[in-house]
Amino acid sequence: MPTDTTARSRTRRTALIGAIFLMATSAIGPGFITQTTTFTAKLGAAFAFGILVSILVDFVVQMNIWRIISVSGKRAHEIANAVVPGAGHLLAALVILGGLVFNIGNVAGSGLGLNAALGLDPKLGGLLSALLAVIIFAVKRAGLAMDRLIIVLGVVMILLTLYVSIVSGPPVGEALRQTVLPDDIDFAAITTIIGGTVGGYITYSGAHRLLDSGTTGPEHVREVTRGALTGIAVTGLMRFLLFLAILGVVAGGVVLDTSGNATAQAFESAAGEFGRRAFGVVLWAAAITSVVGAAFTSVSFFNAYSPALASGRPRSWATVAFIAVSTAIYLLIGTAPSALLVFAGGFNGLILPIGFTILLYAAWRRRELLRGYAYPGWLLALGAVVAALTWYMGVTSARTIFDYLAG
Repeated sequence: MPTDTTARSRTRRTALIGAIFLMATSAIGPGFITQTTTFTAKLGAAFAFGILVSILVDFVVQMNIWRIISVSGKRAHEIANAVVPGAGHLLAALVILGGLVFNIGNVAGSGLGLNAALGLDPKLGGLLSALLAVIIFAVKRAGLAMDRLIIVLGVVMILLTLYVSIVSGPPVGEALRQTVLPDDIDFAAITTIIGGTVGGYITYSGAHRLLDSGTTGPEHVREVTRGALTGIAVTGLMRFLLFLAILGVVAGGVVLDTSGNATAQAFESAAGEFGRRAFGVVLWAAAITSVVGAAFTSVSFFNAYSPALASGRPRSWATVAFIAVSTAIYLLIGTAPSALLVFAGGFNGLILPIGFTILLYAAWRRRELLRGYAYPGWLLALGAVVAALTWYMGVTSARTIFDYLAG
């Protein structure tokens, strides 16, 4: 008969694995799938370098954020408010608004996924997917249900994409060479892929799940580090497998129509009817896990304004309401309007440098927030370099958004 200690340990271990997959699947949403197909069709094997850069940036960001949040035992906005009064409220507003708009796109993606896999009407597919997400958060042990769903769907995504990447026959040797010695470096593509896989709510999804599981304090640093590294490895694996699946099709001479559903075209070219349905399952899994991840993470910032929503049933019902609002907007308009998605993309570009810089400052100068933990200097230095890069990306993104909306 398992003891209470054994049960708690098992629950915490499941939550850690759930945090790993929550981070990974949040980073591989419908937007990332579309971006990867577009840039692979444009750059070919040279896009492998962009994938590598995104993984390296992901490594520095997530290693720092997981460690700072877990050691402090505080959510990102709580740390931000402690460092700069009011900064946490700004960060929370950005994450919540950006998460809501992108969740409309995630619900739309889930509908398109079920349409490709089962032939369902996209709106019906989006509604059914949202109902599944609502059920997860409505049950008594919502956290455990979320962890298990995300782990299963994460594994399904990897296995199906692995199959398509094998049958498409990509030039693996050429891809490996251009991972480190690219023929062409497209900085716009790199900036876009980093913003879409590291920015916004994605930055905090795994770390905030860890916090809820009770994995906090300096004594858990080694466990947290292993979890962050595993999450980055899972994310990187899925990114490269998707890239290879598309590359095999492109290298085989198929011209993808990037103005339409190019990823579905690529999967079908590689594996026929099964490939098209596999694409639908991958897209649906990426979308529904992103719906769950966006809702969970966005609502974890709600207590910046209402402490009553910090935990328990009130937080679960707030998450249900968040998903319901996203779904209602999608059903009314049919899809996420491009202007709103571009605007939310600009938010994502700003959320990462604002939050990341404040958390790095806390690790550098506010040791009392980290319970006296001696923060590794090498990790802080790498964080400073990446923070400077994200500020450049954020300013560039904001200018692009302003020009888009003004035009």
